[in-house]
Amino acid sequence: MSILSLTLVTNTNVQIPGFEPWYANPQDPALTVMTDFRERASITVADTATIDEALEHMRHTGVRCAFAIDERKRVVVGLISAYDITGEKPIQCAQFRAIQRREVLVRDIMQEISDCRVVDIKQIEIATVEAVSEMFARYRLTHVPVMETNETGEQRLRGLLSAAKVRRLLARPGSRRDSAVGSYSSVTVDPNASILAMTQRAARTGA
Repeated sequence: MSILSLTLVTNTNVQIPGFEPWYANPQDPALTVMTDFRERASITVADTATIDEALEHMRHTGVRCAFAIDERKRVVVGLISAYDITGEKPIQCAQFRAIQRREVLVRDIMQEISDCRVVDIKQIEIATVEAVSEMFARYRLTHVPVMETNETGEQRLRGLLSAAKVRRLLARPGSRRDSAVGSYSSVTVDPNASILAMTQRAARTGA
């Protein structure tokens, strides 16, 4: 068994963790841009919640995507994003069902879990950030769930990949990258901005 030894801090001007912006390099491991549910709880909303309730929950938790759950069965039934809620889906649903937009529920416009395109954790473990970026550019998706298979062969959610997060982490201040893997531009996120404003800005910048 290895023995761990302790040392003293040699730098007396230690930066505040999280104070400096973090960026990713294209050849960094793909795991560095994945939200790992072993380290961070997933964000969920009830499939019976209204879309405005779901959007407000996303805003408070600082995310653009949440898993829709069946609260009675305690299972994931779908995926919904801020892009879905602020886009045309709610209006189309309201018109089709002859209801008010405020009455539209998460389950009315969510992507059912059986329709989600996913990637296996084993692929992510050997992939690069650039490969993830190319995947988003190829499939034109905003979020991709990451699955793992347990000893009994059952699939379960392990993490989540976000196209906007990958683009943001690949960006450099004052720089712009245009290539086959996508277009990246520096984005400053205001933590006080509403998710609607963030989503509208992301739509304009392609995030």
